[in-house]
Amino acid sequence: MSAAEIISTEPATGAIVWRGWPGDIDVEVAEARAAWPEWASRPLAVRVETIRRFINVLRGQIEALTDVIARETGKPLWDARAEVEGTMAGAESAIAAYRERTAQRRLEGAMGTKSSLRHKPYGVLGIITPFNFPVQLPAGQIIPALIAGNTVVLKPSEKTPASAKMLVECFYSAGLPHGALRFAPGGPAEGKALASHKDIDGLLFTGTTITGMALHRQFAETPQKILSLEMSGNNPIVAWKLTDIHAAATLIVQSAFMSAGQRCGAANRLIVENGNHAPLVEAITQLMDRLIIGEPHADPAPFLGPVIDNAAADNLQEAYLDLMMSGGKAIRRLDRPIPGRPFLSPALIDVTDVQSRPDRELFGPILQLIRVGDFDEAIIEANTTRFGLTSSLLGGTPQMYDRFWSNVGAGVVNWNRATIGSPVNAPFGGTGLSGNHRPGAFYAADYCAYPVISSEVEQARASIGIGLKQAENAPSEADSW
Repeated sequence: MSAAEIISTEPATGAIVWRGWPGDIDVEVAEARAAWPEWASRPLAVRVETIRRFINVLRGQIEALTDVIARETGKPLWDARAEVEGTMAGAESAIAAYRERTAQRRLEGAMGTKSSLRHKPYGVLGIITPFNFPVQLPAGQIIPALIAGNTVVLKPSEKTPASAKMLVECFYSAGLPHGALRFAPGGPAEGKALASHKDIDGLLFTGTTITGMALHRQFAETPQKILSLEMSGNNPIVAWKLTDIHAAATLIVQSAFMSAGQRCGAANRLIVENGNHAPLVEAITQLMDRLIIGEPHADPAPFLGPVIDNAAADNLQEAYLDLMMSGGKAIRRLDRPIPGRPFLSPALIDVTDVQSRPDRELFGPILQLIRVGDFDEAIIEANTTRFGLTSSLLGGTPQMYDRFWSNVGAGVVNWNRATIGSPVNAPFGGTGLSGNHRPGAFYAADYCAYPVISSEVEQARASIGIGLKQAENAPSEADSW
């Protein structure tokens, strides 16, 4: 495992936010393993009450936590606050989800037999999360895991450990036993060590498809362990027969550029009707030109801050230039307005004439415009991807939306809504290379506990009415008369 000190810095300024040493995965897993029997044996009502206290602690820490998220990720304050508020709403939803999706049930059977359906926790679950939602994403996995009776080892992104550490401290302040949730900061080495540790009973992963695919291959050797994968997207938004161009432009800008485009549900591709797209493009660019780019605490508040670091900004610029060199036409350029810092101006690029467009997630403020001839071609283009996380149709008719919903492969299919911002009381996950059919959010309860069916009667009764030899010395039928 890595021995280098972890240093988290503000993307906007380069100032240090947090520094510390990588966690010892063996020690953290052992602590979680030792704590599991006691935590799992606590009544569900006690575990739920701990989560309710956590919500109250979070409410009292909202300003401090908002500030840490904003400084560590570069998100504007309003965006960071929305993450904390979403975490609290998600916690309430997780309580309801466990009761709805994993509730105990009594089933009646023949001859007075009763069956009980109950759920058991797996044991120790590893959780690995990315930088873009350093509080909401870990909490969205930790809370259903704890409610179900698991203990957890959290390995957050090495780019945002301060936010994750503060989240863990909020759980401790709510009375959660320290062994039930262990904080293991670190980089790829710690992530690999956690994923491959013999004493975890499963892994809940959110991150890139490349890593997720490697985990999927690795876990093929351990089918007894649960694996949940939430991965990348190359998400389409189709604009067709619009009645309100300005509303559509607003939804497109929100989908593509909120959080500097660093959302797995962000719109990467805008598919439009060739020849009728000019008014929409004009409305989008007018809105893009008004977007304020700035550091999180700036006044007036920015719409978007920097991407996570200079390496990410460099990679996005290279991807943009590759598209341009392959035949793309810039409608709005991707520029670096502040030298030396990872601020990027949002880009809109027409890639209709780019041959063999790369099917990858551009995790930043780049929106690719694709012009097509008819609605059937729009659906084909939306599906021209190995991913399948989010999608949206803007405009159209109810009949067109029915066709869109039925034929587009994605876990989230919206109509006249953004591709981002799914409700916390709904499942969130994707198809293809976006996930392994383990949707999170409201459905996270499904992979945090497994069902156990029990047939039960108070007194044992049994008989065999056919297929037996007559017992020795038993009276024959004739003797019984």
